This record gives sequence, structure tokens and C-alpha cells, in this order.
Amino acid sequence: MRMLRRTMLAVPALLSWPVHAQAPWPSRPVRIVVPYAAGGGTDILARAIGEALRGSLPQPVVVENRAGAAGVIGTEVVVRAEPDGHTLLAVVSTHVMNRYHLASIPYDPIRDVTPIAMLTRNTMVLVAGVTQPFADFRAMIDHARRNPAAVGTGSTEALSSFIGQEVARRANAQMPDIQYRSGGQLMNDIVAGHLPTGWTSTASAMPHIQTGRVRVLAASTATRTPFFPDVPTIAEAGIPEFELAGWVALLGPKGMSDALTARIHGAVAGAFADPALRQRFTALGIEPDLRDGTALRAQMEREDRLWAAAAAAGTIQRQN
Repeated sequence: MRMLRRTMLAVPALLSWPVHAQAPWPSRPVRIVVPYAAGGGTDILARAIGEALRGSLPQPVVVENRAGAAGVIGTEVVVRAEPDGHTLLAVVSTHVMNRYHLASIPYDPIRDVTPIAMLTRNTMVLVAGVTQPFADFRAMIDHARRNPAAVGTGSTEALSSFIGQEVARRANAQMPDIQYRSGGQLMNDIVAGHLPTGWTSTASAMPHIQTGRVRVLAASTATRTPFFPDVPTIAEAGIPEFELAGWVALLGPKGMSDALTARIHGAVAGAFADPALRQRFTALGIEPDLRDGTALRAQMEREDRLWAAAAAAGTIQRQN
């Protein structure tokens, strides 16, 4: 009788287990939303990672570009998705900065997402076409001072815009910010000579260097980028204590479980360990910097405090 009672008590639990158990990941194709136009550094990175993941996952990985509003349109798609790991977001660090730069955004960039992995350090470089009347950073600044507003600076999001305008402010030069939807579009205008200079990622710049039609004038980081070791940093080129860099991260919707987040991070870590992918990163001008979701959240919160202080000081201007 006691055994029968135990069996009867166990039956409801056994019957309910499949209903409440979490479905395996991935059970259908995984979509990585890139909230920028195709051809830029983040798009290139997401596609390289997506291809590397296909060999280890039972479902395909699809990269989808949803450009517009400085990344807000694509990000909102992911924020509103089910937190089941099948809709992810590859986004740059201005995801955090946007709340201080844009007039408004329909989500909280930290509370409404699940950090999964920091993917890369995003060194920004200043590029110019070889037909421009300057061959290095100092000559560019001199030319901009002699010709106010003649040297426009292309940007693709809030960080590159901020870097360009901060360089101009510290150099006491008028260099209008010219906004683009992607690094690919910016680089096309640099090559064609339509845009004097632009700030973009090493990944966006790298494919154009071999053409001989583009120069890299400076790097935004405290140390030189290994992809252009002969290119000085902004500090070396004459603006002391200048250091700004971005990153690319993988996020999911709010509410993803710790187990699911760890599973996805583990898949990405496995792809990063592949020598073939690391060689491809080098060829593409991508600097891997893999960190887990906890470290990514800490970085996002730290930068949120930085940009809040910059906005309070008036060094970030909110768009109307």
C-alpha cells in the first residue's frame, strides 16, 4: 500500500516534467540580428562567428541586418523576442551610449537585455583617401585649422562620432561630423574621395588597405593596434591622454536563464578556440577579447556611468 501511494504521488510529477522542462538549444535556426547595414565591422564579425558555429550546432545560424536609428531598430527586435536563445544581438558599445546620445530609445540598454559574451575589442582608426591633401594626422589637423569645416569626419554610431568631435575639440579645429549607416558605406566614400576622413573599426578598414587608396592616420586606443603597428595613437600624434575604444558583444533578450546563457557562451568559446577562426580574425582586422556575461555586464555598467558623467558635463550632445 505504501509503495502504491509513492507511485501514485510520483505520477503527476513525471507527467508534468516534459511540460516544464526547458527545450534544448538550439531547437530551430538561431538568428543573430546585426542592427547596422551589411559590410561594416560588426556584420563581418557576426558572419564569421556564425559560420564557425555551424559545425558545432545542430541548427543553422543566420545573420540578419536590421539597420536604422543608430542600432535601435534592430535592438528593439531582439529586446521583444522570446528569451529562448534563438534570437540574439551582435552590437557595438554605443548600445550603452545611445541612451545619452539619442533623443529617446524604447528600452533600457542594460536592464532589458541578457549579456552573453564580450566578443572583441573595437579599436577605432582614422582613415583618409590617398588623394586628400595630407598624409598623416598632424598634417590633417593643420589643414583643418587652415580650412575650417572643410575636413569632414565620417562616423557610423555614437562612439565614432564622439571620438571625431572630441579630437576636433581638443585640436581646436572645425571638423563636421558626417554620419553613415555602416562602416562599409563610409569606407566606400573614403576610397572614392567623397569623404575626407572617417573613424571606423579596423575590421571595416582592413579590406581597403591593400588597394593602396586608403591611409590609416591614427588609432584611438592607448597602445597601437597590432593590425597597423606603424600607425601612431592619437596621444602619440599630439593629443595627450587620449584613449577611447569600443567593443562588440553578443546579447539576448531579458529573462534568459543562466544555464542557457552559459550554453551559448560555451558554443562561442568553442568557436573562438578554433585556429581557423582566429586566423580569419587576424586577416579581417578583428581583435578577439572573449569574456563571459558577468564581465560584459560589469563593463556595460561601468561605461554607463562614464557616459552619464560625460552627458552631465555637456561633452555628449543629445540629438533632437
